[in-house]
Amino acid sequence: MRSHLRFAAAVAAAGLTAAACSGAGGGGSSDDAQSINVLMVNNPQMVDLQKLTADNFTRDTGITVNFTVLPENDVRDKISQDFSSQSGQYDVATISNYETPIYAKNQWLAPLDDYVEGDPAFDQADILPPIAESLKAEDGKIYAEPFYGEASMLMYRKDVLEAKGVRMPAKPTWQQVADIAARVDGAEAGMKGICLRGLPGWGELMAPLTTVVNTFGGTWFTEDWQARLNSPEFKEATNFYVDLVREHGQPGAAQSGFAECLNSMTQSKVAMWYDATSAAGQLEADGSPVKGKLGYAQAPTVRTEASQWLYTWAFGVQKASRKQDAAWKFISWASGKGYEELVGDTQGWAKVPDGKRSSTYANPDYLAKGGSFAKSVEEAIKGAKPDDPGVQRRPAPGIQFVGIPEFTDLGTQVSQRVSAAIAGGKTVDEALEESQGLAEKVAEKYRK
Repeated sequence: MRSHLRFAAAVAAAGLTAAACSGAGGGGSSDDAQSINVLMVNNPQMVDLQKLTADNFTRDTGITVNFTVLPENDVRDKISQDFSSQSGQYDVATISNYETPIYAKNQWLAPLDDYVEGDPAFDQADILPPIAESLKAEDGKIYAEPFYGEASMLMYRKDVLEAKGVRMPAKPTWQQVADIAARVDGAEAGMKGICLRGLPGWGELMAPLTTVVNTFGGTWFTEDWQARLNSPEFKEATNFYVDLVREHGQPGAAQSGFAECLNSMTQSKVAMWYDATSAAGQLEADGSPVKGKLGYAQAPTVRTEASQWLYTWAFGVQKASRKQDAAWKFISWASGKGYEELVGDTQGWAKVPDGKRSSTYANPDYLAKGGSFAKSVEEAIKGAKPDDPGVQRRPAPGIQFVGIPEFTDLGTQVSQRVSAAIAGGKTVDEALEESQGLAEKVAEKYRK
């Protein structure tokens, strides 16, 4: 990370409401040396982990895991509160590559390098380089290990495009995608051309939109911290996105996030969807109505060679934890190769928490199940450039976010204004002029 990036003493509660599904709660503090407390987001992959832990990890190690599993908004609030106070109530928590360097800078996380070195079977070198680097801090140390990783890509109905005589390029431009969306809009009864997130949230609407801004040549901030939300490039990208989803996107787009778009794609209500690569496993899972009907293309571009995002849900250990040895054993198991084999054998290979290890993409069992999307996911993650995602240098790392503590609030406020433009409540120019003022206030702190 760049040395001049400054971090605030505390992190604002985040507003990311991406792929969250219903889960279970539990847990609580415990002084039992053979018991750890894990605070975890309720995404589908984590719910599977919770189900598999007692009969596998606990059986083999004797370590009981008390899970507290919450929706994404709630879990980020709780993690921020517990880790910032260093209360030690939770030993392990799910954090992302956004929080990890910030939490590490604030000394809320325990470095994991010694554990990695003492656990050669974990095979740190097998972690995909962009994912591994995103979970380090300025000091070069490892502060979290990935559970699954994702980039972004375009998912589309092969049969629908074929019926319309349309061929999807492997690396489409956004204009090509817009043209295809227009052609397949209404291809089946009730089907729209594309689904794009419009739900407010720094990790909902702003995640895909920021990748579009990047490839159109825009940026939130210049390298010397000049806010650029009202620049021609940012406006052009946002107008394109808003126009596309208004003209050929799903009904109620301003309230559609990851979950809603996943449902729309699964139920054949849209022909295309640009979103997280982690969605592919759910679309191709046994029982999915669209299994085998989908094609996968790289994230659309305009001025850049690539335009995908980079994200990982990972496990970090609270520095105040008195059970760091047991916490590492859990992380090593949950993030390890053996766990992927366990999920493949018991839950199905399409449900493997992928996107983190090179060995996954050489596993014949996984490739046999995920062959239609596996290589696209691997290519997308390996091609992600979190330190250089656009056409100009940035003052902070991040592709679909700006790696500063203030972005949780700034990104959410901007998303609310852009979502209002999608809903027709204001123009894009009005939304971005208001947003520029918010961004300038943040930039002032870093120019001093």
